[in-house]
Amino acid sequence: MGHARRWLGLGALALSMLALGFDMTILNVALTTLSEDLHAGTSELQWIVDSYLLVFAAVLLPAGLLGDRLGRKRLLLAGLGIFGAASLAGALAGGTGEVIAARAFMGLGAAIVLPLSMSMLPAIFPPEERTRAVAIWSAATALGLPLGPLLGGWLLEHFWWGSIFLVNVPFVVVGGGAVALLLPETKDPAAPRVDLAGSLLSMGGLVALVYGVIEAPVRGWTDPLVLGSFALAVLLLTGFVLAERRTGEPMLNMRLFQNRGFVWAVIAAVAANLVLGGLLFVLPQYLEAVQGSDVLGTGLRITPMLAGLLAGAIATDRVAARAGHKPIIVVGLLVLAAGLGWAASTGTGDGYGATAPWLVVIGIGAGLTLIPAMDAVLAALPPEEAGRGSGLVQTLRQTGGTLGVAGLGSLLAAVYRDRVSTGHLPTAAADVARGSIGGAAQVAGRLHDDGLLASARTAYVHGMDAVFAACGAATLAVAVLLWLFMPGQGRGDAVPAADVGESAHENAVP
Repeated sequence: MGHARRWLGLGALALSMLALGFDMTILNVALTTLSEDLHAGTSELQWIVDSYLLVFAAVLLPAGLLGDRLGRKRLLLAGLGIFGAASLAGALAGGTGEVIAARAFMGLGAAIVLPLSMSMLPAIFPPEERTRAVAIWSAATALGLPLGPLLGGWLLEHFWWGSIFLVNVPFVVVGGGAVALLLPETKDPAAPRVDLAGSLLSMGGLVALVYGVIEAPVRGWTDPLVLGSFALAVLLLTGFVLAERRTGEPMLNMRLFQNRGFVWAVIAAVAANLVLGGLLFVLPQYLEAVQGSDVLGTGLRITPMLAGLLAGAIATDRVAARAGHKPIIVVGLLVLAAGLGWAASTGTGDGYGATAPWLVVIGIGAGLTLIPAMDAVLAALPPEEAGRGSGLVQTLRQTGGTLGVAGLGSLLAAVYRDRVSTGHLPTAAADVARGSIGGAAQVAGRLHDDGLLASARTAYVHGMDAVFAACGAATLAVAVLLWLFMPGQGRGDAVPAADVGESAHENAVP
């Protein structure tokens, strides 16, 4: 594949990932509008968000296997088609039920696109260019995260609520067309057949796990439904692992977990994903409810983190070939922990000038961690298993991120509820104020209670600091463990990057 053509092909993949990136956050700014225009209650709004997540988590793993068997490019195009058609259906929906169904199919399309776009990278790029390709691919998703609130806010100011779904369609059409024209087909003729029983076990287990994670912050971690969901997830996923170990043609190569380079790279990627998920959960509320930003201003104020991430990606590209993956990942985790420790010292009276610097540091740490970690994962995957291996990695990343956000959200809520002062309020108003800082702001505005608003802001900052401190401590622990146990470049049982790149090119179907 020619030099110019493969970089144009990467641009097509990046465009597709950009659409997936801002779709993950664009809905956050539209929930109030959907509630008013579609008369959607809290439960219906929750399902508009969660239907996407449940299908997304369930399909990532089997989608990677299907790509290996049927053709990664072919299935990638199918995923883009599903995502685009579902986005159009969501834009034209006439009620909440139709929006929920559209979001579920969007999750299906995204679950196909994410692992298969990643699995195309070792097929079209030689080892010496792969780190840069991974950086661009990852940056496209990261760019979409702050763009979501910016774009969503602008669209809702000028158009109807369906525009937040309709905007995906041109990205899918252009990106899909470019993928069809520029990228080669790759597949593994020896890929195992789709194991229906194994697929159902993995999908059921992941749905049960993610559902429990979603419900835990709302119902409580000891609620019978939550505990039952976790127990069912453990049962089904254990059954899946046991079935995979006994079958002659497993969906998942369990020997990957004997490769220390692969395992520790995945752990680093999951840790960074968890931290970024927690940050994007708590930071917008801080910027809006404590610092007083509007939706567009919040999106703009998150961009220093993206600038830091891009700087980390550029630094990785410059030194990865000489230093290897391990030192860069460890440095990235240490920088990330330092940024989180700095963020944990935030005070209620701090302005945005005090926030922007630690956002840059966190972004640099994330870039130095995620890019080499994903490159190390691709280097460790046998080329014929690129699809199912990428599906496994993305499943672990996304599920870990969801679990982390739920746990961090519970920590934030516990600290906030303990510190906000509502003893002088009527019971109903107190419940609303203790539920969230947004609820406290509404109650304070209605009752003209400046003291409540000040108390809520102070309580939220304390909760946010606790979240950042927990993330920083966990990141530091991962850095130490990774330094002690991850093999360095050229050691351990990792597949040499050159072998992967050469075999991947041989595996391309003209």
